[in-house]
Amino acid sequence: MSHIRDINLAPQGEMKINWASKHMPVLSSIAEDFAREKPFAGLKMALSIHFEAKTAYLCRVLALGGAELHVTGSNPLSTQDDVVAAVAAGGIEVNAIHGVSMEEYEKHLCETLEFGPNIIIDDGGDLVNLMHTKYTGLIPQVYGGCEETTTGINRLRAMSRAKTLRFPMIMVNDADCKHLFDNRYGTGQSVFDSIDASSNLIVAGKYVVVAGYGWCGKGVAMRAKGLGARVIVTEVDPVKAIEANMEGFEVMPMAEAAKIGDIFVTVTGCSDVITKEHFNVMKDGAILSNAGHFDVEVNVKQLREIAKERYLARKNIEGYVMPDGRALYLVGEGRLVNLAAGDGHPAEIMDMSFAIQALSARYVAKNRGKLPADVISVPREIDFEVASKKLKSMGASIDVLTDAQKEYLGI
Repeated sequence: MSHIRDINLAPQGEMKINWASKHMPVLSSIAEDFAREKPFAGLKMALSIHFEAKTAYLCRVLALGGAELHVTGSNPLSTQDDVVAAVAAGGIEVNAIHGVSMEEYEKHLCETLEFGPNIIIDDGGDLVNLMHTKYTGLIPQVYGGCEETTTGINRLRAMSRAKTLRFPMIMVNDADCKHLFDNRYGTGQSVFDSIDASSNLIVAGKYVVVAGYGWCGKGVAMRAKGLGARVIVTEVDPVKAIEANMEGFEVMPMAEAAKIGDIFVTVTGCSDVITKEHFNVMKDGAILSNAGHFDVEVNVKQLREIAKERYLARKNIEGYVMPDGRALYLVGEGRLVNLAAGDGHPAEIMDMSFAIQALSARYVAKNRGKLPADVISVPREIDFEVASKKLKSMGASIDVLTDAQKEYLGI
């Protein structure tokens, strides 16, 4: 039985899903294939996702493929109750409510696993972690799964190194059609969509500090520059720091950037990127946000400890008054800002990411029992299939190698 906020919200959620689906032509094409092929017939699938309209459409596409789905959220603040209601009204088992406590959040994760899935689709690694710690007895029936994001892949790679991963997991985030577009263009746009909508303040002329210069950080820095900001990048990787410098961004440690920045965006996948040391030197009015998966990059616990007052400054923005009277503003409680304070990445971008996710799940189903218990790259043919479908939907076409060219290149 589904645990949701209110089934009566379903019509509003249905409207959101319909809008998203009309802007996701690649996933719609795959939906037609799945409806005909039924690649998941007889299989149970557990999903932990950022529960909003685009992921809801992914759920429906997987269900068209014959899967029995049990779905939950991957972040309490990214769950949209109206979308959840629409999915539940369609007959999919759902356990997800916006804003639940961490205890309730984990309870929903557990309920999603207890029916015994054959395939796991994870976003951040919580389902896989629980399966390896609390539900080990269910592991023999798991054929494998897919991981959506950088943070989850980091957790999986740590398990792989320790040789504790007990079933195959495909690294969806590492596919070109995922990280080159979702992480860069999707994160870049949606971060500022959310900050701007929440704050109603200008970006132009301000110092934007981007912590981390991976694909997400590149997107955030690029969009900040396009909005007229002066961009500072903080990094721990010297190669990425050089890259940021050659892109024209200032590079410095966070201890220095903290004194200068007006808007801070963390995208590292690490913890304690902004801490008490930095809060103590920040400007009055500095805006803090996180675009990494977990709410550990900005140390909110320390911020609450040193603040003499905490208040709601605006919807999705908390004000923290420091002992000397300065106010620092935290967007979306330090959780994933583009979903905690917005609708996430644009539908056209997630069209590719979720197409990769759907086809990777089909790959697991087709190759059950044949894949090693390890992290696995997305097969190149899946990347190319998604890219080809996307190009076609954009009205674009490319050249094709002749036989002579293939022979020259050794293909």
